[in-house]
Amino acid sequence: MLPRRYLPSIPSLLALEALDRHGTAAAAAAELSLTQGAISRQLQVLEGQLGVALISREKHRLRLTPAAQDYVAEARKALKIIADASLTLRANPGGGALNLAILPAFGMHWLAPRLARFAAAHSEVTVNLSTRLRPFDFAATAFDAAIHYGRQDWPGVSFLKLMDEDILAVASPGLLKAPLTAVEAVLDLPLLQLDSRTGDWGRWLAQHGLPGQRPPAMLFDQFATMAQAAIHGMGLALLPTFLIGADLAAGRLIPAFGAPLRAHGAYYLVWPQTRPERPPLASFRRWLAADA
Repeated sequence: MLPRRYLPSIPSLLALEALDRHGTAAAAAAELSLTQGAISRQLQVLEGQLGVALISREKHRLRLTPAAQDYVAEARKALKIIADASLTLRANPGGGALNLAILPAFGMHWLAPRLARFAAAHSEVTVNLSTRLRPFDFAATAFDAAIHYGRQDWPGVSFLKLMDEDILAVASPGLLKAPLTAVEAVLDLPLLQLDSRTGDWGRWLAQHGLPGQRPPAMLFDQFATMAQAAIHGMGLALLPTFLIGADLAAGRLIPAFGAPLRAHGAYYLVWPQTRPERPPLASFRRWLAADA
């Protein structure tokens, strides 16, 4: 624990942050329901605590020094963390919140149906979900864990494999009346793919005996929008079978060529190795291991 003399008061930090954001003591005072004199006193208290001049006073106008601007940028992050912790506490006063980053399609079609069972078995845990499309650095976030897709090549994390992915080349019946009879015919049609998986069509073609291809394709950032584009006849798409079962059954999509193939990566629950494992994450990880 740092010595208390390095921990300034929250009211003083709020005054400094508001002054930096608004640019005038009057606007900062109005936001915090204080007088301009009170804002000035809070800033003097902060300067006394830190032993550093933070404010230059020019013609009755308060301005942050360059060092103070750097300081408040870091302090603002800390204030947000405190506010987020308070929000989590109010949402679940009994404790046990789990902040989880998910991939949109996998979260909606694979994870969401299972969360009700987890909630029934672990009512003490509140799961908060947020979408992230790509792996990220846990050090810069408040997430306890995340769902990643790939090949276990993420540094600094532990992981639990949840599911392999099988992909199928599909198209709208309006674009393709019947499945293709030769894989080469794929190259004559418009193709769709994720911008995070630009090698998928090349690998798929190689698996079907046509190596060395890297065909151009229209790019999407999410499976959901790419699936809708395929349904509306914009091109052939490689989509996970867990995502398109209903569309195949309803005839909105048809197989374009071949059977489903095992994808390049798989889905994993990942969590940082540098943090102690909190009880909500431990409960969720054990439950997922049994369920998956």
